Amino acid sequence: MIFSDVLGNKKQAAGQQVSRKLPTRRWRMKKWIVFLFLLACLLGFLLLAGWALVTDHPEKSDVIVVLAGDSIDQRYRRGMDLLRAGYGKHLFLDASSDSNFFGHTPAEYAKDFLKTDAHEMEPFVSVCPYEEDSSITETLYVSKCLEEFHPQSVLLVTSDWHTARALSIFAHRLPQYHWSVAASHDERLFGTRWWQHREWAKITFQEWLKVAWWNVVDRWR
Repeated sequence: MIFSDVLGNKKQAAGQQVSRKLPTRRWRMKKWIVFLFLLACLLGFLLLAGWALVTDHPEKSDVIVVLAGDSIDQRYRRGMDLLRAGYGKHLFLDASSDSNFFGHTPAEYAKDFLKTDAHEMEPFVSVCPYEEDSSITETLYVSKCLEEFHPQSVLLVTSDWHTARALSIFAHRLPQYHWSVAASHDERLFGTRWWQHREWAKITFQEWLKVAWWNVVDRWR
């Protein structure tokens, strides 16, 4: 009788231990599932991070605006191709007016450049001077340049990695216009498979920081 009681107590204790282990195992399993899910999300984001920065959907518009920030005229060339293809009636080339290089501002150099390079399109192109190196402040100067044309739609031209953020900024700051964007590509600086080159990785990382700051902070100011 005593032996059977002892045996029963052991079985009961073993059963309690098993019942305690089951929730622990389930909790560990849930943690692993959550961890693997988050890891998959992170890997998916890293894989698509470059592609997510690029928006290239130009629409026929009243005015084309080529944003500043290009070092080899790729944005300008893409803008002129679109102007000649009938995507706009006039093109503005943004250029800084608050800095000097060898006695002239970039805006002054840009005006001289258009006189020699635009050829038959010269009557349809002009410089939009701006101050401060920021896409957000650039919207203020672009708005002033657009006033005399009274456009309903505007096509932005900028570097591929900058397109999604630029479109978001201009559409938010100047909602009176319909916006679209076209991408220019410079393989020295960026590619959607950002992990293949150090410079591509750096541009991708920096642009995502700016995207995050725009959406979390600047958008609400």
